[in-house]
Amino acid sequence: MSHVTSAVRTPLVTGGKTYADVTEDISKQVEGAPTREWTIAFIIAVVVLIYGTACLFWTWWEGLGVWGLNKTVGWAWDITNFVWWVGIGHAGTLISAILLLFRQKWRTAVNRAAEAMTIFAVICAASFIMMHAGRPWVAYWCLPLPNTLGSLWVNFKSPLVWDVFAISTYFTVSLVFWYMGLIPDLATIRDRARSKVSRYMYGAFSLGWNGSAKTWARYEYMSLILAGLSTPLVLSVHTIVSMDFATSVIPGWHTTIFPPYFVAGAIFSGFAMVQNLVLIIRVVFKLEDYITVEHIESMNKVITLTGSIVGVAYLTEFFIAWYSGVEFESYAFINRATGPYWWAYWAMMTCNVITPQLFWSRAIRRSIVWTFVLSVVVNIGMWFERFVIIVTSLHRDYLPSSWAMFHPTLFDISDYIFSFGLFFTLFLLFSKFLPVVNMAEVKTIIKSSSEKLPASVSGVAKGERVANPTFNKDVE
Repeated sequence: MSHVTSAVRTPLVTGGKTYADVTEDISKQVEGAPTREWTIAFIIAVVVLIYGTACLFWTWWEGLGVWGLNKTVGWAWDITNFVWWVGIGHAGTLISAILLLFRQKWRTAVNRAAEAMTIFAVICAASFIMMHAGRPWVAYWCLPLPNTLGSLWVNFKSPLVWDVFAISTYFTVSLVFWYMGLIPDLATIRDRARSKVSRYMYGAFSLGWNGSAKTWARYEYMSLILAGLSTPLVLSVHTIVSMDFATSVIPGWHTTIFPPYFVAGAIFSGFAMVQNLVLIIRVVFKLEDYITVEHIESMNKVITLTGSIVGVAYLTEFFIAWYSGVEFESYAFINRATGPYWWAYWAMMTCNVITPQLFWSRAIRRSIVWTFVLSVVVNIGMWFERFVIIVTSLHRDYLPSSWAMFHPTLFDISDYIFSFGLFFTLFLLFSKFLPVVNMAEVKTIIKSSSEKLPASVSGVAKGERVANPTFNKDVE
């Protein structure tokens, strides 16, 4: 009688990989020449960045009057894009910190790309603060400078000042977390480097990593400490961003639901962007054995959860607007759904509430094509959410005589395009010169989460084992 066995959990690493296979498969993207696809993508990203930079300098030269802002709508695309990019940056820290503390093994293959995405998204968000200032050369006035430089103390009661501290802290901790996680992999590439320049560069950045037990122990302690520091930031950063609006008295903004609503929306859009980037990396770098359908399904479950929370928040806003008995608040929400910007509101509802519910289907949740398309749709919807919150709350205020419409100009659009050029240029450079998957952490789950227990102690790559059947027989 034959025995039937089944795995307790679906494997997170397929193909029967050994430790040597992991090193070889991930390092070759760094060590090899740029692929044709990467070169084409990089050229496009740089061209977009150059065009966007030219438009950005023209915006600064001429002043913010080149945007479509007016006396009634003083915030529009600039703040919309700022909040959107900050939101996208949330998934990286959640995957790195919170899932690390909860010991979720599926994070190991996607955390590196997600952390890089976080850093680049925060840089893009910060660029919109610089744009909106109109005078980037005095942006340092946001900081509490000593009085010897003049009376430049900022207003600490303003949420806009809280933004500066929250985002700079978030960026710093995320950068340190990302870099610390890179050190073991940088040491691996250092030891494999063939040219003196590569050996010197990767050696300098690997900070003398020697792989000893003491070094690994300190690395683990450091990871837990940084995870503990980062976890509150996941909640605090977008909470503070939401207070840019919630602490005002403008109908549509003056609501206490904004902090949790913004945090859920940020994780929602962040995971969608991670999906888009990871699915491209998976195909271009041939990492299907490391970024599996299980990883994609796990992230889709998070998208479904946070999308549902965002949907409940939308309905709660409408209920509270009615329940408050304040006619201005009620009108603000009715105007969103039926006013001149109705198309933006219903695009938001369709993309953020209805579309993610398709992930309740296991077939769709595990489909690569559906996941990619729906993740794009989610990020479109989340951009419309920020646009709806900001513009529709401003364009019709308490005085009908002040009502106005906002129409974006070429420079509104071009400055937004600039941020995409910047983001993808940085991400493509990262994907070429640094390992996109965390080799060290993937190796820690080989024995417990691999499709087939390999002869890992041998350290011999799969191709070498196939060529030496006698050795295979011995180790098996």
